[in-house]
Amino acid sequence: MLYSLLKMSGVYKLYSRYLRNQIKRGEHPKHVGLILDGNRRWGKSTNNPRWLAHLLGADNAEDVVNWCNELGIRTVTLYVLSTENIQRENDELKELYNLIEERLRRMLEDDRIHDKRIRVKGIGRLEYLPSSIRDLLDRIDKMTEKYDNYFLNIALAYGGRTEILDVMKIIAHKSRRGEIEPSEINAKFVEENLYTAHLPNPEPDLIIRTSGEERLSGFLLWQSAYSEFVFLDVYWPDFRKIDLMRVIRTYQKRSRRIGK
Repeated sequence: MLYSLLKMSGVYKLYSRYLRNQIKRGEHPKHVGLILDGNRRWGKSTNNPRWLAHLLGADNAEDVVNWCNELGIRTVTLYVLSTENIQRENDELKELYNLIEERLRRMLEDDRIHDKRIRVKGIGRLEYLPSSIRDLLDRIDKMTEKYDNYFLNIALAYGGRTEILDVMKIIAHKSRRGEIEPSEINAKFVEENLYTAHLPNPEPDLIIRTSGEERLSGFLLWQSAYSEFVFLDVYWPDFRKIDLMRVIRTYQKRSRRIGK
C-alpha cells in the first residue's frame, strides 16, 4: 500500500532518479546472482494464494532481468529451483513446473532476447525436470547459443554441492581412462567443467538474497568464493528496481580485496 502511494505521488520516481544518478558514477557488478526467496511467505503475509505468489515472483524475475540489462549488468544468474525444492508437495511442484514451462514458452517468442542478444541457459541437474521443460530449455539454448551481449542463467534443479560432485565424477572418469594425471587437476580444470563454464565472467561479483534469510542454500558454492553478499528483508514479489539500485550502491561502497 505504501509503495503504491509513493509511486502515485511521484516520490518513488524522484528517489529512483536520485539512486540512478548516484550509482552511474561507480563501477557496476558484471555478474549478479539472485536467490529468489520468499514467494510462499509473501502469500501468507498478504493472505494471497500460493499460485499468485509464484506468479508475481515470476513476473518480478522478468522485470529484474530487464533492470539489470538497463544498468549494464552483463550476466544474471537466477536461483529459481533447487534440488531440495523438487522434493516439495506434488501439487506445489506441479504449479511451479507449469509456471516455468509457460515462461519458457514466452521466452521463445520474446523479441528482446534477440534484440539484446541474450544468451540464455539452464544450469543444474536438468535431467530431473519434466521432459517438456528440458525440451524448451534445449530449444532456447540452441536459439541463443551465438549471442554474447548479455547472459541469463536459470538455475533449475540446481545445487552447489551437486555441481561440484558432477565435476568430481568427470575427474574420476577421465582419470580411469588415463586422460588426466592427478598433477593436472587444478582450479582451472574445475572451473572449465562447472555449469557456468560458458560464461565470460562465471564468478558473480554480487549475490542478492531476498526474504531476510542470510545463507546461500547451495547457490554457486565454488563461484561465490569472493562474491559480495547482500541480504534483504523483503520477500521476492516485493523486490523493486530501487532495491536493486540500493544494493548496487552498497556494492560500490565496499572495498573488494580478492585474496588480499
